[in-house]
Amino acid sequence: MMHRRSFLATGLGAGATLASLPLAAQIKTPKPAPELVTTLNSGEQLLLSKFRGKVVLIEFLLTTCPHCQDCSRTMQKVYADLGDKFQPLGIAVNPDNMQQARMLIPQYSYSLGLRFPVGYTNRDMAYQWLEAKMDGPIYFPQVVFIDRKGIIRHHFPGGHDFYKDEENNMRKVLASLIDEGAAAKPAASKKS
Repeated sequence: MMHRRSFLATGLGAGATLASLPLAAQIKTPKPAPELVTTLNSGEQLLLSKFRGKVVLIEFLLTTCPHCQDCSRTMQKVYADLGDKFQPLGIAVNPDNMQQARMLIPQYSYSLGLRFPVGYTNRDMAYQWLEAKMDGPIYFPQVVFIDRKGIIRHHFPGGHDFYKDEENNMRKVLASLIDEGAAAKPAASKKS
């Protein structure tokens, strides 16, 4: 069954299915994650580079999107289980209305019980970061996994099969990135 995902598009209605439209955002991976600035409601600017050394899971979202809300809930559930083994981050990119995103973030986070940072960024900056083509639809949520070295390893645009079993797929990708980082740490040498 094809899942319908909310998307932002020029001249397209929300009733369009993914099967009929090409995805316009697909990061070529692996590649170094460019810097990304997220503004929290407190006014604090959070830099992606602050999380270097941790596995990071970013959800680019629309605060009014039910699929984004489901993804955020899933991220919170996984975060509650895994604790500080990774850093989730929500970034709202409501179309052409950053004021709306900023105003809705507190209610979005509260109603979903989110305990990780959710901020907002300029839509154009987010689209550039996502390597999105401005002439086509952008489906949300957009989920990006970054390893401890700051390399984007996986990108799942809205409508991808990843979302058919979102929680299990999220756990699998995180487990592989977390295990990979743990395996890379040298074991303490024993002195005789």
